[in-house]
Amino acid sequence: MSETVATDYLDCLLKSWSTKSNESSSWLNQLRARAIDHVSTQRLPTKRDEEWRFTDISALARLSFQSAQPRTNLRVQDIEHLYLKEAKNSLVFVDGYYSPQLSTRIDSTVLQIGNLSTFLLAHASVLESHFGQYARFDNNVFAALNTAFLRDCALIIAPKNTIIAEPIHLLFIATQSEATSYPRCLIIGESGSNVTFVEDYVSLQEAAYVTNSVTEISLSANARARHIRVQREGAQAYHLANCAVSLAHGSNYQSVSISLGAQISRYNLNVQLTDEAAECEIDGLALISGSQLADTHTSIDHIKPNGISRQQHKCIVNDKAHAVFNGKIIVRPHAQQTNSSQSSRNLLLSKTAQIDTKPQLEIFADDVKCAHGATVGQLDQEEIFYLQSRGLSEAAARSLLTYAFGAEIIDRISVSSLRQQLEQTVLNQTRGNKL
Repeated sequence: MSETVATDYLDCLLKSWSTKSNESSSWLNQLRARAIDHVSTQRLPTKRDEEWRFTDISALARLSFQSAQPRTNLRVQDIEHLYLKEAKNSLVFVDGYYSPQLSTRIDSTVLQIGNLSTFLLAHASVLESHFGQYARFDNNVFAALNTAFLRDCALIIAPKNTIIAEPIHLLFIATQSEATSYPRCLIIGESGSNVTFVEDYVSLQEAAYVTNSVTEISLSANARARHIRVQREGAQAYHLANCAVSLAHGSNYQSVSISLGAQISRYNLNVQLTDEAAECEIDGLALISGSQLADTHTSIDHIKPNGISRQQHKCIVNDKAHAVFNGKIIVRPHAQQTNSSQSSRNLLLSKTAQIDTKPQLEIFADDVKCAHGATVGQLDQEEIFYLQSRGLSEAAARSLLTYAFGAEIIDRISVSSLRQQLEQTVLNQTRGNKL
């Protein structure tokens, strides 16, 4: 990608930016202004950048997509197949804008849930202390663009010592072609709280568009959060996402991310264990085919002692698709007695598929237990032969083994209806794969 083309793309976005806002909050407008200032000093990443050397987004710079506009003609019956039966509370955003008529919110004194405008009225001080504090945009142009152009946000506050039994569904629907949406999420878990939420990205059309999302999660002492993230965008879409998590003393964060859609997808997950005895478990699965590219970058930063982290990421790649995984574990000098492990396992289903994986450790403490590993391979011919000897066809044997490879990650999704949907998707996509 030429520097000129990339600069022209950002210049086009800058010219379309407006300081006009429906909110009166000065701090929010100041945050937007700081973000746009950062955009003006940055450029789109290229393959010359180490963090992007396997992911070519030059095609993005040739798009002149403007910000998506609010849409009001979508009906419940149009998206009822996307709802999760277990979720009594769901927030639906269409092209980045909150849709109250499509959302379901059960009045409760134990859960604070809503969008940006409602929280600015009822929880302004809490919002100001958390919003934009974890997903830094000083060296991340896409996080800066999201902050500059955001017009709405999904917000959840799990109150102190409260267990939210039912999952919360955050549904982001893309409907417009040649447009860019900027979804935003902020989840706050107060001390001793327990919450499960599903961050779900879908498309109702197959045209080209861009989703640029940012999610921020803050867990106070002894809080727990289960984060299920599903990306199943259109085949021509660009999906660029950043998620930042801050863990306090004794808190626990569990994440399962599934990447199925988009022509090009990039997911950055940064977790900071900021206090002692914090824990995180991160599982990921990318299932891609055709000419898709799925790139996952993670960073688990152990800052204080006695932290525990576990990560497993899997990729199933067919046809000419390309999967990228870069997982970094950082152990700071004072983070003694850290226990951390990381595994990258990858399955190639065709001779033209490609996987680049790079698990890495940066350890600055001497009393730790850390391990990492990576494997890339094909289906075991002996296992295929064994299943054929039991009456399965070769295609069925391959499909079964491929499904079993991905099912380990999907089985960790606690929402049964969503888990069943994804299991069927994996079965459909792996049926008949052949080297």
